[in-house]
Amino acid sequence: MPELGSDPRRRRQYLKALGVDIYVRRGPSTVEAAEAAEVATMPEPVAVAELRPRAAPVSRAEAPLPGPEPASREFVAPAVAPTPAVQVPTDWTGLRDMVRDCSRCKLCATRTQTVFGVGLESAPLMVVGEGPGADEDARGEPFVGRAGQLLDQMLAAIGQSRDQNTYIANVVKCRPPGNRDPEADEVEACRPYLDRQIELVKPRLIVALGRIAAQRLLQSDAPLSRLRGPLYQYGAGRTPVLVTYHPAYLLRSPREKSKSWDDLKRVHQLLRQPA
Repeated sequence: MPELGSDPRRRRQYLKALGVDIYVRRGPSTVEAAEAAEVATMPEPVAVAELRPRAAPVSRAEAPLPGPEPASREFVAPAVAPTPAVQVPTDWTGLRDMVRDCSRCKLCATRTQTVFGVGLESAPLMVVGEGPGADEDARGEPFVGRAGQLLDQMLAAIGQSRDQNTYIANVVKCRPPGNRDPEADEVEACRPYLDRQIELVKPRLIVALGRIAAQRLLQSDAPLSRLRGPLYQYGAGRTPVLVTYHPAYLLRSPREKSKSWDDLKRVHQLLRQPA
């Protein structure tokens, strides 16, 4: 994987998307030295405690062990009605067909089509958003609108793309009416599909985009400001999960774009570490 910042054209494209007009390199090896220092001092993923919802057992996410403020790391998911168990195919073709014909929640009544996922099916990086919007519902592919264009620029800035080395999916596969937030029962109906996608992709890292994806993936009601930062682990495979901002939020809140750049650099560093 190329060094971050080694491609001036790609760096300029993303910095322009971030609203940064001038990029000043402070020395011949500032970026490389900074990255090396960050990698050297980056802590290993901490041991984690399970996040247990109050509902019937479902696939569980895990969060870091309590630090100096134990309460800040103990999240409780809102209770949801148990979702009937479902046998999910263990292959891509069967899973894609099952999602296409799914009627496990009320979203099936208002969708144009399901939005399964896109990208390399053995990618080291998996990006998870909240759910399809109008453009995605029409085309059947995640992140194809303005937010998707920014996401592609963000990925390109760290040498990633949906065509080559990244898989993109959502926590729900159907568009919620009016682009409202997916409800808890809708997420639980889709959770077996996302779990199987993660099992099939076997990513080295999952990036959760935005509050809704992070809360639903981690089964937490904590705000994004508390979820962003720690490295979580998801599912039986204990896949590392990093939380960052949703591209649509960055389009509305340009001041947060510098923080997303910090998150992207961390994603780049984590993917460069030995498996």
